[in-house]
Amino acid sequence: MPRFLYTAIEARTGRDCQGTIESASAEQAALELKSRGLAPTSLQLDGAITRTAVEPAKTRTRRATSATTASAPTATRPRAARWQIGRAISLKALTVFTRQLATLIKAGMPLLRCLEVLARQERQPALRAVLESVAETIRSGGNFSDGLQQHPKIFDRLYVNMVKAGEAGGVLDTVLERIARFMEKAEQIKGKVKSAMTYPLIVITLAVGIVSALMVFVVPKFEQIFAGLLKGQPLPLLTQWVLGLSYFVTNHIAATLGIVIALVILFQVVRRTKRGARGWDWLLFHAPVTGDLYLKASIARFTRTFGTLLASGVPILQALLITRDTCGNVHLADALDVVHDRVKEGDNVAAPLQATGVFPSMVTSMIEVGEETGALPEMLSRIADSYDEEVDNAVAALTSIIEPLMIVFLALLVGTIVIALFLPIVSIIQYLQ
Repeated sequence: MPRFLYTAIEARTGRDCQGTIESASAEQAALELKSRGLAPTSLQLDGAITRTAVEPAKTRTRRATSATTASAPTATRPRAARWQIGRAISLKALTVFTRQLATLIKAGMPLLRCLEVLARQERQPALRAVLESVAETIRSGGNFSDGLQQHPKIFDRLYVNMVKAGEAGGVLDTVLERIARFMEKAEQIKGKVKSAMTYPLIVITLAVGIVSALMVFVVPKFEQIFAGLLKGQPLPLLTQWVLGLSYFVTNHIAATLGIVIALVILFQVVRRTKRGARGWDWLLFHAPVTGDLYLKASIARFTRTFGTLLASGVPILQALLITRDTCGNVHLADALDVVHDRVKEGDNVAAPLQATGVFPSMVTSMIEVGEETGALPEMLSRIADSYDEEVDNAVAALTSIIEPLMIVFLALLVGTIVIALFLPIVSIIQYLQ
């Protein structure tokens, strides 16, 4: 029976592999390789290379072009490698790509072919260039995760490590589906928070615009009227304060904008310091109205991230470190540091979590039950779903409270200016009488 030397691509990992196979013909050899989960790119018999029908002509041309490019100078390489330093890619676009990639892999298409198809149909130039760069890494013999690691601004540690676990376990399609669900849930929560904040932002913008217009155009004219009618008599204190503020805003617009910009920059600088970040995160946890909401959202993010990593096969210590780096709160990260050290010494997860004092007792109790029953990832997912529902209800309730509060705030702001302008009119009427 003839023996063929083959070169193929593993469908699960996208790696190039070589070997020998005995078969009656090249077509039967190609079918047998496909049944093993390999996508043959060439078959060699007695020095002759036979391209299989599995790889279309366009794909062969692209592979030949990439091989030529790999040996060319750096200046002639594709532009994909240069996108890693800058362009932002939306979470929605990344979620759609992940979902499509999982679907194509589950359908049996080789990973490299999947990336080529998705790169061709991608409309965003930044994401298209990134996909081409990742595909080039796979052609060069690297793993899918190796290509993702070259773009840390787009694929974070959570994404890369879950892909690594999927490659190691041969369940890359399943892991990609979990990543897509995770990002879809994050995008959903982000959209609800944005919609809840839209109304307050509109009201605040209107309030700033109305007050600015009154201070610049209306109040100065009233000042001239008061000066002519009161003939040197003192104005009410509230009116003096409003007139002084109007004078400052009208004659020192540049200084006013400079003060606002300086305060914003100072806040950002202080917040990026270690002590400033700790103080800001403490304030977020202990704010009167939104503190409990922020705590629930943080716990939901922690449990969902941790559970998704464990379900994908990431070791528990590595999962704790990744969750710590992606939790977004200093105090929560400190607590996870303690948990990591205790688990490393042989302890379970629930006891050190409860000892930190950050997590509610219900969360630690459910995690303890999950550890005892051997279903910790499923229990973490249930906790995340429960807290996500509580966050949704809290956001809806907070929105219903914020709307009347914003109306009252706008009425008080404009009403204060109106009262300040009418108080001198009362004094003028009394003076005329």
